[in-house]
Amino acid sequence: MIDRLLAALTFISALGCGLAAGIFYAFSALVMKALARIPAPQGTAAMQSVNLSVINPWFLAAFFGPAVVCGVLAVSLPFRWHRPGTPFILAGSLFYLVGTMFVTFAFNVPLNDALATVDPASASVATQWASYLTAWTNWNHVRTAAALMAAVSFTVAFRFAW
Repeated sequence: MIDRLLAALTFISALGCGLAAGIFYAFSALVMKALARIPAPQGTAAMQSVNLSVINPWFLAAFFGPAVVCGVLAVSLPFRWHRPGTPFILAGSLFYLVGTMFVTFAFNVPLNDALATVDPASASVATQWASYLTAWTNWNHVRTAAALMAAVSFTVAFRFAW
């Protein structure tokens, strides 16, 4: 029974981390590039709107869901360390929890909070926007890679552990 539950959670983690990686990739490869092409006042206002609209049940489930499942799997590891694939579960959990969640709350969220205070009509908006775009996108690349590596790790764990 426990083996089936852990197998299902590993599979769910692979899918959830892959979904998160896709969301982050879309932002890095498409959204941020598009926002960078428009004038700073409009780009700033658009990103401020994005940062407000991202607080919704669908995104929160896609973002926090894998973190919860990774946490459950990580807690189960000491009891299952002898099983094949367990190191991949540990790696996947660390990639997602550190590379995605920690990076988000240590870097991306503070950048978003700072951007929320910027007046798009201010004289300094171009400088602030350029700085934000570079820093936020670079940290988003980290989140993209970490979520993708987590998805790969969970996929390997699922393949070899069950």
